[in-house]
Amino acid sequence: MAAPAGTSEILDVNRRYHDVAAGAYDSKWGINFGAVGRAQVLGKVEKLLGPRPGPFARSLEIGCGTGYFTLNLMQEGVIASAVCTDVSRGMLEALRANAGRLGLTVDTVVSDAAALPFADAGFDLVLGHAVLHHLPEPERAFAEFMRVLRPGGVLLFAGEPSRYGDRIAALPKRAGLAAAPLWRRAIRARPAGANAGDGCPDDHALESMVDVRAFTPGELELLASAAGFASVRVRGEELLANMFGWFNRTVEATADHDDIPRGWFNYAYRGYLLLQRLDTALLEPHLPAVGFYNLLLTARRP
Repeated sequence: MAAPAGTSEILDVNRRYHDVAAGAYDSKWGINFGAVGRAQVLGKVEKLLGPRPGPFARSLEIGCGTGYFTLNLMQEGVIASAVCTDVSRGMLEALRANAGRLGLTVDTVVSDAAALPFADAGFDLVLGHAVLHHLPEPERAFAEFMRVLRPGGVLLFAGEPSRYGDRIAALPKRAGLAAAPLWRRAIRARPAGANAGDGCPDDHALESMVDVRAFTPGELELLASAAGFASVRVRGEELLANMFGWFNRTVEATADHDDIPRGWFNYAYRGYLLLQRLDTALLEPHLPAVGFYNLLLTARRP
């Protein structure tokens, strides 16, 4: 399947994939809205904004998915009122369900980041997690972020794959593909798609097409600076955790999800959290941002 080339094609592929993936997205990516999830999200924000960030009266999340960032930050008191946008109606439905279970109220809007349907200067915080690399028109999107932020408002994005980190991730992905047949036999799992035939799109084929780019730290800084943002700062996050995570996610993607034992998911999740802590304590304070898998960006509207 050819990679999408134009803006409308990229948006369409992202919409289709995320609509199909929404129902199992939280379990696939280990998204948590309890104490662990809140600590993870707050930890990322504190790396950029310092201890006890906020509170922000009104926030706007771009590409919110099922609500991992906004809902956890609301629970932590960092955000008071939130609007969440995504191109995927399926993801917004999953977010509303998660918010309902948590007793939270969030406004949701289907929207392209490059054409936000909001008035000027209406938000104190514009944020996102693992979304900028999906956008077909990042320059237009950053101009929109600037427009909808109030003077002094904060821009914050986390979980953006670095170009160097993306190359590093290719190693555990290849290892995962090589190990997958033996791994499936060991856990007695059928190959993914063994129960296909219902006419649904191939999730894995679409997933391979939704990422448009990876960034260098300088490219992220330039996007923000060119849009007029001040106090632009980029730092790196996660190396060991993502190598471990990409191996596990690669082998998991080759198997029928229902056949994978719960014990495997517990091992993968706990191992990821352990290595995440090692990255934070040992590597992130000493290595340049370019060496990590994920990049985090913060800036302010003057």
